[in-house]
Amino acid sequence: MRNAPVTKDLVLIGGGHAHVHVLKSFGMRPVPGVRVTLIARDVETPYSGMLPGYIAGHYTFDECHIDLNRLARFAGVRLIHDEAFGLDRTARVVLCRSRPPVRYDLLSIDIGSTPRADDVPGAAENATPVKPIDRFAGRWERVVDHVRQAERPLRIVVVGGGAGGVELALAVEHRLRTLLVEEGRSGLAPSVVLVTRGELLPHHVRRARHLLKRALTTRGIAVETNAEIVRAEPGTLIAADGRRIGFDQALWVTQAGAAPWLRETGLALDGGGFIQLDATLRSLDDPLVFAAGDVASVAPYPREKAGVYAVRQGPPLTANLRRVLAGKAPRPFRPQKHNLALIGTGDRKAVASRGPFAAEGAWLWRLKDWIDRRWMRQYQELPAMERSREAATAADAAIAEAMRCGGCGAKVPTPVLGRVLRRLAPLQAEEAMVALDAPDDAAVLRPTPPGLLTVQSVDFFRAFVTDPYLFGRIAANHALGDVYAMGGEPSTALAIACLPPASEAIVENDLFHMLRGALDTIEAAGARLVGGHSAEAAEAALGFAVTGTVAEAGLLRKAGLRPGDRLILTKPIGTGTILAADMRAEAKARWVEAAVTAMLQQARPAAACLREHGAVACTDVTGFGLIGHLLEMLRASGDVSAALDMEAVPVLPGARETLQRGIVSTLHPSNADVASAALNGGPIGDIELKLLADPQTAGGLLAGVPAEWAALCVAALRALGYHEAAEIGTVEAAAGDNGESRIRLLRRPSATV
Repeated sequence: MRNAPVTKDLVLIGGGHAHVHVLKSFGMRPVPGVRVTLIARDVETPYSGMLPGYIAGHYTFDECHIDLNRLARFAGVRLIHDEAFGLDRTARVVLCRSRPPVRYDLLSIDIGSTPRADDVPGAAENATPVKPIDRFAGRWERVVDHVRQAERPLRIVVVGGGAGGVELALAVEHRLRTLLVEEGRSGLAPSVVLVTRGELLPHHVRRARHLLKRALTTRGIAVETNAEIVRAEPGTLIAADGRRIGFDQALWVTQAGAAPWLRETGLALDGGGFIQLDATLRSLDDPLVFAAGDVASVAPYPREKAGVYAVRQGPPLTANLRRVLAGKAPRPFRPQKHNLALIGTGDRKAVASRGPFAAEGAWLWRLKDWIDRRWMRQYQELPAMERSREAATAADAAIAEAMRCGGCGAKVPTPVLGRVLRRLAPLQAEEAMVALDAPDDAAVLRPTPPGLLTVQSVDFFRAFVTDPYLFGRIAANHALGDVYAMGGEPSTALAIACLPPASEAIVENDLFHMLRGALDTIEAAGARLVGGHSAEAAEAALGFAVTGTVAEAGLLRKAGLRPGDRLILTKPIGTGTILAADMRAEAKARWVEAAVTAMLQQARPAAACLREHGAVACTDVTGFGLIGHLLEMLRASGDVSAALDMEAVPVLPGARETLQRGIVSTLHPSNADVASAALNGGPIGDIELKLLADPQTAGGLLAGVPAEWAALCVAALRALGYHEAAEIGTVEAAAGDNGESRIRLLRRPSATV
């Protein structure tokens, strides 16, 4: 039975604790006809329960963060790495910072809370907020660097006297003191001060307060109680009673608020700006909007903001989303009145507090560590499995089993295509007599002006990222690369777009997003989209036929390399193995993000820079890998070979790790055979060979530049933003008499594989 076409879009905003449960659940048990999309500002989300342990130095970054990219891949969920900043509930779309709106049929929001530093003048500028916690890890490392570089003991002030503030102060003291002791600079250990508006730990019983106050005193952490901060100046906090509290670093852990954009949505909010929900976790006034975690307030059951409640909301939220998607009424959920709070003291001990009960000890830290790691394993150790597709609803099944047309019957419907083109409003090309402003059977272009040559190329591939807008940008950038490699300027493009079966509204939305991304890239390059073709296919795919022009004197070819020329590469390699690992849900999010950033970087400035520095030959590094495209240049240039310095070749983060695990793309084995035959001059490490053969998408330009210009060219490329551009080798006279171009690898004495 074929998978049901997509008929409904479930959109999740935010990767909070409840939403990660939704993601895994829908991955284990998908709903036929329902597509899940996650919009996340950050793709590595921390577990709040382990963040103090990370601050104290007991956990690594990866141990306390959930990789949303990997989880989304496992779940078969579209991941859009962007920040939501509004809703249009009439049009049923989510407004995003850097892309077109995302449509939804059902929506859930789990974005946590944001700092309320604006309530205190100067706090936003002079203090470091702990929330949103998904951004705190980077901010904390900057605090650590400040302490390590200081030549005197610093004063760290933590503002906030709840459990979060106390736990953070103890973790900060432990980490910084331990760090400086290990470095032999214990005399520079900073002092830590905890500042609270009222009394410490107002929501905990007397014994819990006593135990934690004793821990603070034992560790030398001063406490300023009844100190309501009303203003923050550089280096000084001013309290309502006039006290001035000096600091070198101030960490803000006071009660956070809701995202300001929620006030513009028209949703029912409580006095703090949080989304008001009924007992089913659904908005009080919009049946299509659910929410969970700190961003929400369950009207019948008010509770303090704590990660444990968000974790407990995951299963009922998932169940109610499934029920609403199936046309059923959601069921109410009643949270527990009291939760067991395990508050770490930074030194692998903890204090337990629940109702009237309180205790302390190392065994409680071990209990907390066990609970936290067990929860994290659910979303870090994902099972390798074939995800079963349950039987569709009767309507979905009928659609799924209906015979899909082939040939021209598989084109995107005319009304859909017309609406998409009107929404895109593409710019018109001056050289086009007939284009998208008056569609005809074909685009008609005026002849190339005298003195210019016409350059044409075509590229097409299936989607390898789940965000259609991002895919459109990368696909267009990849297609433009061939024209830039020839020294040309693109002028027009024809698109070929394929989309899987779905409802008309979803097909229109996806086609618009894919082409909008492509158009943003094409028009930024000074080119114009003049036509194309669309069709239904098993999976999304996109390609472009690009036409450009180049002056004959400025034409760059693969041929032209001369002995003594230096080889310059403008981008790092490794996209093939990273994308292959990503499709297997085995790549870290930061590796994928680095690869995406590289693929989005346009070649136009690099091509101009290479020409300005006397490039004699050029190509773009794509499917045949670095060694395959270099070999093409050597063969085209005649009697030359090359010496390649592998240590100088820039490599994307994560590429070596994925290759060491044997993860390669489908084109890689063929490329490796070519690479093995081309190499000469000593043994090559397995990872080196795999890197050289790795197929690239929207890869860098590889050019031969005269030796006297090479260093200046690399410096200029880096100044343009190609930060890893490098001189990677030298062109030499061909060795041997077999007529075969050869490549030898240079070895440095300290080189390791």
